[in-house]
Amino acid sequence: MPELPEVETVRRGLQPVLEGATILRVTLARPALRYPFPERFTERLAGRRVLGLDRRSKYLLWNVEGGEILLAHLGMSGSFRIEGSDAPGAAMPGAFALARSRDTRHDHVRFELQGGTAVIYNDPRRFGFMDLMSRAEMDRHPRLVGLGVEPTSNLFSADTLTALADRRTPLKAALLDQGGVTGLGNIYVCEALWRAELDPRRPASALADPQVAERLASAIRAVIAEAIEAGGSTLRDHMRADGTLGYFQHRFAVYGREGEPCQRPGCGGTVMRIQQAGRSTFFCPSCQR
Repeated sequence: MPELPEVETVRRGLQPVLEGATILRVTLARPALRYPFPERFTERLAGRRVLGLDRRSKYLLWNVEGGEILLAHLGMSGSFRIEGSDAPGAAMPGAFALARSRDTRHDHVRFELQGGTAVIYNDPRRFGFMDLMSRAEMDRHPRLVGLGVEPTSNLFSADTLTALADRRTPLKAALLDQGGVTGLGNIYVCEALWRAELDPRRPASALADPQVAERLASAIRAVIAEAIEAGGSTLRDHMRADGTLGYFQHRFAVYGREGEPCQRPGCGGTVMRIQQAGRSTFFCPSCQR
């Protein structure tokens, strides 16, 4: 499932096209994705201008004229594609090497914009979904309520992590709980813990140590920033808005590297994979303590 860096690069790719644009019409190829579309979905968006494009955790938020907000989640394989003469092409930072597969059989939502550009949502597995809410309802929406601090915001600090120290869970589980730090997923938690030299099995109480919390906070900020710059991880079939793939997976130190030598200079350890709460955790038992 796309994590925060993937969703953020999609937002940045869509922003130049969507912000300030008027949605002429919306066409649905089916009545539902993972969930049914909201009532009068197409009518509530047609003729409206997109005032801004935001992100909260792993959700894209289209702020639409008239007080509506379109919430979109990419699910496992969802992506947006930009078509038309006004499309910006490769407008995002980073190097992208792989061409995007365009299978129009999986085009489920088409947003036609004034000026001839179209934004198409494609999702082979149909695990993504879209919802509409009023701006006043945003803080109470079940998908958004209870989300924690964004790791990309100025509010995120070592104190954010220290607040997790009273949880009776391993470090990795505490970081994956979206109520503490939101947007972190399995990949980037594994990578951040490696950078901070912390064993994912350690209890969350380790974060009561200010030095440990600061080390981990710095690692989280760095790995998220680098992944956004690179365009995301693009495991399997996640795509950027301009149809290209990111390549941050080539920088992974531990994720997916079971049995390989640890990349930390002077370590000499070997990357292990264990199961935690039904998910794979990759780490080096020699240098992560």
